[in-house]
Amino acid sequence: MEQKKSFFRAYLDFNVLYKILIGLIIGAIAGIILAASGVTALPAWISMFGTIFTRLLKMIIIPMIVGSLVVGASSVSPANVGKIGIRVIIIYLATSACGVIIGLIMANIFRPHAALAAVEALASGAAGKTGSSDPWSVITNIIPTSVLTSLVNETVLQVIFFALVFGLCLSFLKISKDERIASAAKTMYQIFDCLAEVMMMIVRGIMQYAPIGVAVLIAEVFAKNGAKVAGALVMVTIACFIGYALHIIVVYGGLLKIYKIKVGKFFKEARTPFITAFVTRSSNGTLPTTMTAAENLGIDKEVYAFSLPLGATINMDGTAIYQGVCAFFLVMSCYGRGLAIGEMGMIVLLATLASIGTAGVPGAGAIMLAMVMQGIGMPIAEGTVLAGAYAMILGIDAILDMGRTALNVTGDLTCTACVAKQMKMLREDSPIK
Repeated sequence: MEQKKSFFRAYLDFNVLYKILIGLIIGAIAGIILAASGVTALPAWISMFGTIFTRLLKMIIIPMIVGSLVVGASSVSPANVGKIGIRVIIIYLATSACGVIIGLIMANIFRPHAALAAVEALASGAAGKTGSSDPWSVITNIIPTSVLTSLVNETVLQVIFFALVFGLCLSFLKISKDERIASAAKTMYQIFDCLAEVMMMIVRGIMQYAPIGVAVLIAEVFAKNGAKVAGALVMVTIACFIGYALHIIVVYGGLLKIYKIKVGKFFKEARTPFITAFVTRSSNGTLPTTMTAAENLGIDKEVYAFSLPLGATINMDGTAIYQGVCAFFLVMSCYGRGLAIGEMGMIVLLATLASIGTAGVPGAGAIMLAMVMQGIGMPIAEGTVLAGAYAMILGIDAILDMGRTALNVTGDLTCTACVAKQMKMLREDSPIK
């Protein structure tokens, strides 16, 4: 007779994003009841569980960036960079940047915010401040004068820059003809690969705790604001999904037209990976299906065997739209203002670069959002309205994740087809020629 699972094992086996959604519902109900009873603040011992969650998120941001970006950049084969890689990477980053811009446009149109505690001062004194609006200063400040200082001060953009440079150089050293250097480089790669894997294990652990933290933070938000906050979450969802649809029609449709690829036949074949990604919410998990679609489209294996695995790691157009909408929501909800042009530009840059190290697994976009907010000087810190608003986003992340992952995978296939057409690496029997 099959032994019954313990409650703890059953909890761990249940889908984490559904658990977070349940945590959102429980927290919302509890908060509404408290608000109706005239209670606007939770006891300190309960509030502590929300604080623990926000501190855990802050703890992982910098080591996550370092590990994942060094591995992501050093995994690019130098042999492929010249012939295929530069074209693929440029088109991936360009479409990701378009995604952030579409997200910001959707957020400005739908304005999916609620008056969360009416623009109160956040606990973090520096929150909400940004650096110089001078673009030349912004570009100069990307380069750190001291890597250790950047790590200690959690200057996200400088850490990203160093990790990318370090990773790219490491990729060249791995194929050095000097056996000593090649061996040392491979060892160094394994160290950072291990760091990235350890950080992903920590993230999985934090996500198991997330339903509890989200429930407490949401309860605090609803206790202060009542049920009116739910409308903001609906608007966030609408803004994201309309953004996803626009990106497919305008950006991908436009690219296919520019490269003279048959749009109807392309999307007929792209339908299967799109649906698979929507259900599984994993770019990596959908990779075999995406490769099959690329083969059916007549794309040379030399192109898609390189570009699709790379795209599952660095091409996050759906996640980019999500970043734009949610960053606007967080700033508007907590600061009572929109985003300045300089802040929007910084979000585009951060979200595009950070996408290189975002794992193609369910829920990774929510961690990336915390990185982006940290990068624009608005860290998700304990005891702040921002933490409560972030918990709201995390609560509906399962819904948003379906659409953005499906878009990510469609983007991988679109960019791969365009590069193959440009390089004349489509088979003669390709249906999209």
